[in-house]
Amino acid sequence: MTKLLFAALALAGAFTIPAQAQAQSRAIAVTDVNLRAGPSTAYPAVNVVGAGERVRVFGCLDTRSWCDVGYDGQRGWMSSNYLADAGERRYTGPRYVERIRAPVISFSVGSYWDNHYRGRSFYRDRDRFDDRGPRRAERRHDRRDFREDRREDRRDFREERRDDRREFREDRRDDRRDRRGDRADRRDYRGPVAAEPVVPLYRVD
Repeated sequence: MTKLLFAALALAGAFTIPAQAQAQSRAIAVTDVNLRAGPSTAYPAVNVVGAGERVRVFGCLDTRSWCDVGYDGQRGWMSSNYLADAGERRYTGPRYVERIRAPVISFSVGSYWDNHYRGRSFYRDRDRFDDRGPRRAERRHDRRDFREDRREDRRDFREERRDDRREFREDRRDDRRDRRGDRADRRDYRGPVAAEPVVPLYRVD
């Protein structure tokens, strides 16, 4: 019985190892990007991945926006917008994540930092980086982006109004110029006025 149990465990391990290896996919960084201690720019940077460097993708959030990767012996999170397929055709962002079929994973500061960042200086501040902190930071970023989008929309609207007014003035000048040309054409069409013949008042024999 014990031998059968060991054989079953060995067989399960043989299938488990390739499955784990298959779950990890290769990717390249499309530009220099920070490797962060969590799936948000609110988390500290743990390294910088250079443009064109390869990373190993362990999984991504269900939103496909951030992925847990390995680089240079370290673990961290990268935005999927900076991850690209290492193959012939390049996909970035969520399209890349869908292409490699990265497993959906979750994130917890406590367990992730315990496993990977115990020796880092920011580890003692882990209570500040609970799940609520990054969400607040993301909301601040969203509000800032919204305000910037509104400012850009107003700027675009003002520029469009200026362009419309300029085009309207140009059209009016063109219309006046065309009307002057039409009047000149009508004068040329009538031509010179012929002189009336002089009728004598008396007959000369």
